[in-house]
Amino acid sequence: MTLETDANAPTVEATDQHGETNYLDFSDPTVLYFYPRDDTPGCTTEAEQFDAELESYRDAGVSVFGVSTDDVESHEAFAEKYELRFDLLADPEGEVAEAFDVDASRGAASRTTFVLADGEVKAVYEGVDPDGHAREVLNDMLDAGLVTLE
Repeated sequence: MTLETDANAPTVEATDQHGETNYLDFSDPTVLYFYPRDDTPGCTTEAEQFDAELESYRDAGVSVFGVSTDDVESHEAFAEKYELRFDLLADPEGEVAEAFDVDASRGAASRTTFVLADGEVKAVYEGVDPDGHAREVLNDMLDAGLVTLE
């Protein structure tokens, strides 16, 4: 069972595709989406669509991070191949997934998205359909008044 809405967001750290360590406390609006594998059809669709919406997310003051159990090198190749402009966090040991109670028992994280702000879980999406998800999350954040477009 994943973390639920209104739960305290865990503080996590993970290395991105550039080899940089990210320390995340989720005080600022953030979308953290877990996906199974780099460079697979559904995961590529989801990543490309988050990238396509990235300027709108940034205009609304929202950070976007993708997380999978792939390693830094895999993330680097995936981000480079599709020219992704947001960070992909490597979670090969499943520690970030575990912190969010996302199932990674089969070696890959289940497709789950969290909207986080003020150190809390604001929304959870489980069993995500990758096509259209990036726009859906942004629209939901705007509709809920969590963010506004500047």
